[in-house]
Amino acid sequence: QVQLVESGGGSVQAGGSLRLSCAASGYTYSRHTMGWFRQAPGKEREGVACIDNFASTTYADSVKGRFTISQDNAGNTLYLQMNSLKPEDTGMYYCAAGPPWRLCLLNQEGFFYWGQGTQVTVPS
Repeated sequence: QVQLVESGGGSVQAGGSLRLSCAASGYTYSRHTMGWFRQAPGKEREGVACIDNFASTTYADSVKGRFTISQDNAGNTLYLQMNSLKPEDTGMYYCAAGPPWRLCLLNQEGFFYWGQGTQVTVPS
């Protein structure tokens, strides 16, 4: 059973940076397509970034140029470097894992495993 545990959230002033981590265990495959999603209060969960089995990445337009998704060489830890944070980046951030053939798209379908989330707050 795949388990995902996020960490690194917190409160940071606008313009600041945070790096989120997602520790993975119990992988079925050697690599997975991985994604970061977020949910703001009263809003739908939305895709932020994903990285596929070939290290290709996709970003939401709202975070392009500010966020970077990456993995360690073993594929056991997923990261999200978030720079130039804005109040609208506030939300619960979740990492998710799908099978290696899952396309790197920012919809939730096909991501079978989810972490519990880590809160990011950027006060306005």
